[in-house]
Amino acid sequence: MVDKIIGGKGFGPLDGVKRSGKTAARKTSSTASPTDRVDFSSALKSAGKAQATQQTQQTARAAKLQDLKAQIDSGSYRPDLEKVAASLLPFIMKDS
Repeated sequence: MVDKIIGGKGFGPLDGVKRSGKTAARKTSSTASPTDRVDFSSALKSAGKAQATQQTQQTARAAKLQDLKAQIDSGSYRPDLEKVAASLLPFIMKDS
C-alpha cells in the first residue's frame, strides 16, 4: 500500500484505506474443508495414452529386432526376396 503525506498530520492511508495492523483471520466453518482437485484435459489424457502406446511399440520392436538378430546369428534368417526387391525398386528408379 502506498502512503502519502497529509498536510502537517504525518502519514495517512491512501484513498481512505485503513490499516488495522492485524491480519485477517480465515473464516472457519464446521463443515469439512474443500479438498484440492486437479482435472486434466482430454488432450493430456490422450497424450498419456499415446506415450503408453509408444512404449509398448518400442518394447515390441526391441523384441522383434532381438529375434531377427538371433536368426541372423544362427543362419536361419531367410528374407522374402520379392518384398526386398519391391521396396528397393522405387529408390533404383529415382536414381536413374
